[in-house]
Amino acid sequence: MREMVKMVITLTVLAALAGGLLSAVKGATADRIDQAVLEYVQGPAILSIMTEVSNDPLADRFSIEVNGEERNFFIGKKNGVPQIIAFETKASGYGGELGVMVGFELDSGKIAGIGVTTHSETPGVGSRAETDVRFKTAFVGLPATDEEKLQIQDDGGAIGAMGGATVTSRAVTLAVRRAANLFREYESQIKTQVETFSG
Repeated sequence: MREMVKMVITLTVLAALAGGLLSAVKGATADRIDQAVLEYVQGPAILSIMTEVSNDPLADRFSIEVNGEERNFFIGKKNGVPQIIAFETKASGYGGELGVMVGFELDSGKIAGIGVTTHSETPGVGSRAETDVRFKTAFVGLPATDEEKLQIQDDGGAIGAMGGATVTSRAVTLAVRRAANLFREYESQIKTQVETFSG
């Protein structure tokens, strides 16, 4: 019986130490991981949307809590004045979750551009959502208020689906519609935060 008690105590102590060590490692690496995601995953999509800005949109950012989750918003300025806001939304694609960065013009509410951040789509087929310029530019200039247009043409919208990648095309348009909804719902909060970056 004593041996059993010693074994239970030893296992409990080891489990507590291992848990503490894992927690410390996670805490020590969390900032590095967030920075790597920002630079190498979200960054290229943000910079592809904000090609003519005069600031560093990766540095000029703020967070708003959306449905219990902190969400980052990136600001693009022209001549020191905030013009574009971009943030990421997600939808389920053919191969799993697909992330899309969507930029909106602050004054008009029109889409400034989109960029795919993450995906598990079929290489050479659905993966083209990341590189297909024709597909991505089809969103530019569409208003956040017109959800009907933010669908593929087969569903009555304005976006031509990528050949052989209808499921992926639908996932991207769904992520863009989610972004449009979020932009409209949080527009006043977003603009209040953006004002602190003016000048």
